[in-house]
Amino acid sequence: MMFTCATPGCTDPRHDHLDAPLSRDSPLPRSAPLRRRAAAKAARAAASTKIIRGRRGKSLRIDIHCHYLNQAVAAKVAHLNPAQYEPSVTFANALTREVNVKQVRDRLPKLSTIETRLEDMDRMGIDMQAVSPAPNQCYYWTDPELGLELSRMVNDRLAEIVASWPERFVALGTVPLQHVDLAVAELERCVKQLGLRGVEINPNVNGMDLTNPRLKLEKFFAKAQALDVILFMHPIGFTQGERLIDHYLNNVIGNPMETTIAASHLIFDGVMQRHPKLKIVLPHAGGYLAHYWARMDHGHRARADCRTVIKRPPTSYLAKMYFDTITFDPEMLRHMIDRYGPGHVLLGTDYPYDMGEDDPLGLIGSVRGLKRADRDMIEGGNAARLLKIKR
Repeated sequence: MMFTCATPGCTDPRHDHLDAPLSRDSPLPRSAPLRRRAAAKAARAAASTKIIRGRRGKSLRIDIHCHYLNQAVAAKVAHLNPAQYEPSVTFANALTREVNVKQVRDRLPKLSTIETRLEDMDRMGIDMQAVSPAPNQCYYWTDPELGLELSRMVNDRLAEIVASWPERFVALGTVPLQHVDLAVAELERCVKQLGLRGVEINPNVNGMDLTNPRLKLEKFFAKAQALDVILFMHPIGFTQGERLIDHYLNNVIGNPMETTIAASHLIFDGVMQRHPKLKIVLPHAGGYLAHYWARMDHGHRARADCRTVIKRPPTSYLAKMYFDTITFDPEMLRHMIDRYGPGHVLLGTDYPYDMGEDDPLGLIGSVRGLKRADRDMIEGGNAARLLKIKR
């Protein structure tokens, strides 16, 4: 993924710039009991998932991972130089910026123009998007009051999109996590007044882990669980990216690493233990944690300092999370489905960024031995259940 500055007249060399303006709209656990519990859980998920039909009479295909850039909000904060707060920009070399500039001319209109987006969805075979903000539009670096104002602008526009195309979109909003009380209030407004199905959050707040006591986010997690909504945890690069400046590494390996660290804190610091029904969706196939899970269970068994908070093996909490399909490899996707069950894997594209999956149905269809019922769940049934989509 890449981000760019679309502000007319901006000359900051750290920004990526456009030459032309854009339109306004524009392997399983080792013990048999764990295996049996996992199988039973997958069976329950399958039994509870009604097949929702799309426009073509097939099971509904829903993209859980896609973004919308609000240009009016971007223009409102342009004078504050947002790029200085974004790891994806600050830890990037000149060639990365040059490559981004070359391609964003095509990508940014897709971010902000719904008609273009709909054409791409039809081409990709996607019936609905659970559209979320461009990840750099969470604006945790602002003062809380401004952060709330910006969040409301982002969320109101997303609600407008859903209202205009209700058969094609549901939305995940944003909240100012830099101030927990404002975040809780805006989360409640998003869900109860705007009809949004959850929110996107970054994996840290100004470099602080989401479990940092200074943030006091326990009440936010409690509210998300009480409202029974999704928390889609999306990175914007790795926060300590000094070693990842070249080769676009702050995205290529930095994004999955940021997700891995944040999810590990949610597990080891007890958030998932205290809020067992919390719906956490991890992008980019769950980062590295979803594919190298056994090491943390070994640490939990071997070391007392890995057992200071949680009582059960860490993977028992990881298994409660959800993962998108952006693996770029059918064998890797097959392993993830086998490990966590088809009920915890959701179609995702990262539309419209260059690090996304342009043929998600082809990727899922290339997974060997995948049953039709499991495929239906992954392509849309799971998302329909989590997002409460009914047809």
